[in-house]
Order: sequence, then C-alpha cells, then structure tokens
Amino acid sequence: MNFDDFVKLKSKIENIPLPAEASQFKMSPPFRKELLESMKIKMTTARKAAVMALFYPNEAHETMLVLILRNTYKGVHSAQIGFPGGKLEPEDDSLKTAAIRETFEEVGVPEQDIEVWRKLTHIYIPPSHFIVQPFIGVVPETPTFSKQDEEVDAIIEVPLTEFLNEKNVETKSVTTSYAAKTDAPAFVLQGYVVWGATAMMLSEIKDILKGVRYH
Repeated sequence: MNFDDFVKLKSKIENIPLPAEASQFKMSPPFRKELLESMKIKMTTARKAAVMALFYPNEAHETMLVLILRNTYKGVHSAQIGFPGGKLEPEDDSLKTAAIRETFEEVGVPEQDIEVWRKLTHIYIPPSHFIVQPFIGVVPETPTFSKQDEEVDAIIEVPLTEFLNEKNVETKSVTTSYAAKTDAPAFVLQGYVVWGATAMMLSEIKDILKGVRYH
C-alpha cells in the first residue's frame, strides 16, 4: 500500500472499535485460554511493559512495519520476533512514553519523529509475567534504523502488503515455555516465524487495517 493512502486511514484507525481478544485469540496457542483462567489472580500483580507497532514509508513510498529479532540469551523471549518495546521504567510518565523511548533505544528512531495513532488491547505474557500495552505509531519519513546490539539481533522490515496477505498465516510447530512442541498459528514474514503474543497483537492490527480499508 502506498504510504499516502495509509496516512489517509488515520482517522478511521483512531476511531474504529478495537476487535480486542476476539482478534487476538485467532493467533493464540491452543492452551492459552485455559492458562489464563488459571492465572487470573496472578495477573493482578503483573509488571507493565509497552511496545510499538511502527509504520513508515520505505524509499519507494510503500508502507512498511518494523519488527525485531531479539538476541539469544537466558530468558523466555530469547531469539524471538517482537515489536520494539520494553518494561515501564520509573522515568516514564506513561506506557506510551515507554513505548516511544524503547523504540528509540532499540531501533534508533528519534522519539520526536514518532506519532502515536492508537492504543491497542493489552495482553498478558505468562512466562515473563508482564502485561504488555501495544500502540500503533507512525513515522512520516523513511527512518534510518540503528539497532541496539545488546538487545536486538536484527531489524526486520515487513511490507504492509505482505503482512496483510492471508497466505502468510500458517500453522507451525513451536517450542513454548509450557510444552516441548505444540502446533500454533503463526505469521511467516520475511522468512521469520512470528507466533505467540506478538502474533496475537499483529492479529488485532491486521483486523483493524482490514476493517478500515473495506468499510
């Protein structure tokens, strides 16, 4: 999609009702609903984090979305695909501020260049005990990305047309914190398998974008 056409959707994206959990669960691992039922009390003490689904034009003025491949480390999100983002720090006055700050720190996009269009539906991440608040953000010009080497292994630039293509949703065998191997729905984007919480957040974004395009 041409970026000028994407920008014209701003008011619709800001005002469309969120599809929320109904959308998230389309890309949920099969055991998630039962797991959440068993963790209702624990969820009340979850730590807070925020991520940014950042859209921007490439040099051909096509609309793109940036994802990151996290470094391999001893942790539950090692070597996974995600959005730029991280935990709420004491200096952050809001989750939106945290998402903008983390986006600058992890992929180098200046904070003042990011316009936040929409807060999306938060999601609980059981393995790390975080409630994550996603946002849709937009940069009006082609960014010069610079990855944070301690956190980010690779920056992944995904064309919006690829993201919205139904052919790129597949069932994949994945290793989770709760099962050695399980089949789960996933996006396959730029050759990377994106599943779990990131796929669930992407699912809501996808339904929003399809909703504003066709209504």
